[in-house]
Amino acid sequence: MYRIREVDGQDDDVADALSELHQLTFCDGARIPEFDHGHWWIAFYREKPIAFAGIIPSTHVVNAGYLSRVGVLARHHGHGLQLRLTRALEARARRVGWTAMVSDTTDNVVSANNFIRSGYTLFRPASAWAWPHTLYWWKELV
Repeated sequence: MYRIREVDGQDDDVADALSELHQLTFCDGARIPEFDHGHWWIAFYREKPIAFAGIIPSTHVVNAGYLSRVGVLARHHGHGLQLRLTRALEARARRVGWTAMVSDTTDNVVSANNFIRSGYTLFRPASAWAWPHTLYWWKELV
């Protein structure tokens, strides 16, 4: 039913689709990432984009990927798409040679629970990069 595909964020049409998904899933709650940087995926329902995710090199943890965004349209929640996208990101991170994945959540219980389900653990970075109440997540890639 759902198909996930790695996409080229440098392609204008792809960047437009990613931007639209970002706006629909995050509204104005987060800045739009630079889609020409890192690795990006889109999940499709039939031929319609309904979710996206991306990783970039972490600027805070050595030899790690930073799970930059995962967004799923509300009507497609509950189908395990965030977990499937996270697995695709981790597979790419391993191929790139990163030894860990990191990310953060702020006031998002669903995402926090999905990180736990995916084997991530809480950690305290040497230097916090987000809000004072942000949770930081870490997963060693083997």
